[in-house]
Amino acid sequence: MCGIVGYVGCKEAVKILLDGIKRLEYRGYDSSGIAFIEDGIMKCEKAVGRIAELEKKLLGNNFRTQSGIIHTRWATHGAPTTENAHPHTDCNNEIAVVHNGIIENYHYLKSKLEQEGHIFISETDTEILAHLIEKHFHGNLEMAVMEALKEVEGTYGIAAISTKNPQKIVAARKGSPLILGIGNQEYFITSDVSASLEHTRDVIYLDDNEIAIITPDTYETKTIQNIPTYKKVEEVLWNIDMIEKGGYEHFMLKEIHEQPQALYNTMRGRVDNTTGSIKLGGLINFEKELRKARRIIIVACGTSWHAGLTGEYMLEEFVRIPVEVEYASEFRYRNPIIERDTVVIAISQSGETADTLAAMREAKSKGATVLSICNVVGSTIAREADCGIYLHIGPEIGVASTKAFTAQITVFYLFTRFMMDLRNISASTHSDIGKEILSIPEKIQHILTMEEDIVELAGIYKDTEHALYLGRGYNYPVALEGALKLKEISYIHAEGYPAAEMKHGPIALINKDMPVIFIAIKDSVYGKILNNIEEVKSRSGRVIAIATEGDNQLAEKADHIFYIPRTSEVLTPILSVIPLQLLAYHMAVMRGCDVDKPRNLAKSVTVE
Repeated sequence: MCGIVGYVGCKEAVKILLDGIKRLEYRGYDSSGIAFIEDGIMKCEKAVGRIAELEKKLLGNNFRTQSGIIHTRWATHGAPTTENAHPHTDCNNEIAVVHNGIIENYHYLKSKLEQEGHIFISETDTEILAHLIEKHFHGNLEMAVMEALKEVEGTYGIAAISTKNPQKIVAARKGSPLILGIGNQEYFITSDVSASLEHTRDVIYLDDNEIAIITPDTYETKTIQNIPTYKKVEEVLWNIDMIEKGGYEHFMLKEIHEQPQALYNTMRGRVDNTTGSIKLGGLINFEKELRKARRIIIVACGTSWHAGLTGEYMLEEFVRIPVEVEYASEFRYRNPIIERDTVVIAISQSGETADTLAAMREAKSKGATVLSICNVVGSTIAREADCGIYLHIGPEIGVASTKAFTAQITVFYLFTRFMMDLRNISASTHSDIGKEILSIPEKIQHILTMEEDIVELAGIYKDTEHALYLGRGYNYPVALEGALKLKEISYIHAEGYPAAEMKHGPIALINKDMPVIFIAIKDSVYGKILNNIEEVKSRSGRVIAIATEGDNQLAEKADHIFYIPRTSEVLTPILSVIPLQLLAYHMAVMRGCDVDKPRNLAKSVTVE
């Protein structure tokens, strides 16, 4: 959720730290701070608001330090103030700590430390870490960190420095991602590979209850019990260009336009161009478990949950297996029933979503086979799952997910076809769909060429206060996703419903000022959606319809129509969501919203 960057090397550190933390602005934050040691003195600067405010405080100084830590905070315990911003220091200003996560027993620890004479100046749970390390410090920073963390309950990704051990950073993780970057005579600690990608693509992913110690000369990893670990160095396949805007005004718009290429990458090597058959290498060793699965549970949050609903429709229709889609945040707290031969699918773009990770671990503890659908190679969910499917869409920086959603739906279709083949279910009626999905990127590109029509529509409705999104069948999840996109980045109140549910309450809201967006595709429930449109029109509602090219029936029923190319019904969500993404984006821009940094939101939610 928040951002951490630590650096030790042969270069001036402050600029490297600032550049690195700017790469993590997309993750969401409300304050920032930096700590480093110069001439034996701990120096710490903090600022509320954007990183630019912190940078102003540092400008004009000729820093010589070659190590330090920096952090962006998203407030949990205590308001966004300079006192609550990280880094936090001990009583003697000799130890500084940055932290992602939540210390659950901090009230107890704080009370105990106060009784021992420690003085606190913030409202945060993090500050107790600096004082615990101070309590256990006897000349060796990593030993002090290990002893301090043995008293802690909760989740953490931390980095600590000390004036007594200058040129050393000690980092540790439990439930919050941390990555060790290995450069040329320099080392990095980051919460996201984007922060160090400019300098190195060689990384080590820390596991829970593991620490890393970096100095200018070397690095080492250990367990919290001081047992050495020997980690594989992995290469990040992304490059620096992929985390730049590339001429677009916002990352979100760039990622909307990247979707044709992103889906080509998702399908590359997985779909046979001739037969439409599917190969998913990440599942090879678990084909037996998947073949005999009697039930599938999908756990996810937000946009990934909407993709999971689409996956439920596909798997139940074509594989004929019971599927449930659960909010990951609720799954583990209701003592779920995991029967024999249950497969749990965990979906997370980042692979670090705290609720989804917890749900996955709950499922594994009850004996389920866990399959992950993730985008980030080396992420915790991907590593802890039994098997999985990567999206391969490159980094998604925009907080409001776009290309990950369409890639997740694409992966669910590939997985559905894979399961059909695995269970010897006749695919004769679906072989054309297997080939049809290969044309989806080109059809998305066609939709993107009509963006100006969406811009015009956004100009008409940008000042609306409420909006309703309605869909049926495969496009009901798209209605949910369209509404989520609008409220995420434009702050317009929007709700998505199955169209038939409109009569059971939401119809009371409809009037001449209420735009109602229908996903009215020519599919098996098309006649039903026409009836719902009539119901809205009879109450003076304003109808925006996403329709299939060549559909002439909607012209006299809808106030505005945006046409998308015809495709198989099961694949329509991948196309119908594109104009809704564009509509949300352009309405937000016209309202003056910061699209890539929507208020109160974070890209990767790594705390409960």
